[in-house]
Amino acid sequence: MIRIGLLSDTHNYLNPAVFEHFKDCDEIWHAGDIGTAAITDAIAEFKPVRAVYGNIDGTDIRKIFPEHLMFRCEQMKVWITHIGGYPNRYDHRVKELIHRNPPDLFICGHSHILKVIYDKKLSLLHLNPGAAGKYGFQKVSTLLRFTIDKKEVKDLQVIELGKRR
Repeated sequence: MIRIGLLSDTHNYLNPAVFEHFKDCDEIWHAGDIGTAAITDAIAEFKPVRAVYGNIDGTDIRKIFPEHLMFRCEQMKVWITHIGGYPNRYDHRVKELIHRNPPDLFICGHSHILKVIYDKKLSLLHLNPGAAGKYGFQKVSTLLRFTIDKKEVKDLQVIELGKRR
């Protein structure tokens, strides 16, 4: 069993509340639009971090993190990317591969819209944690926290950081 803190779209702002909300997590995953390496460095000093780069990230971030991150966590196949779309509207960059070889858990950011959707056609859970930063059109900054136990996502929690300032 592993506890995960999930965020995206920090856009170079890491809300200090992230550390309190993710204090009991084993790992923190960032779904892109990080901003600068100082953000992931701060997270990595706190907990192990897995991340992908997003469309606003420069070469410094792109040298450190991939566009797509595919790995196993417990018994789940996980795919994290920044621009991925969502069930029935997957982005053209992932559509063919996700239909050919679907993961159990598909995570993306980019939209700044928190989404938790089960894709019945592909038998996968799609997560988008919304935006944790203060830039963008979202009204409330959000995070997700959950547990992966063997092949199940459990105890999924939406965390609101407050109104975007």
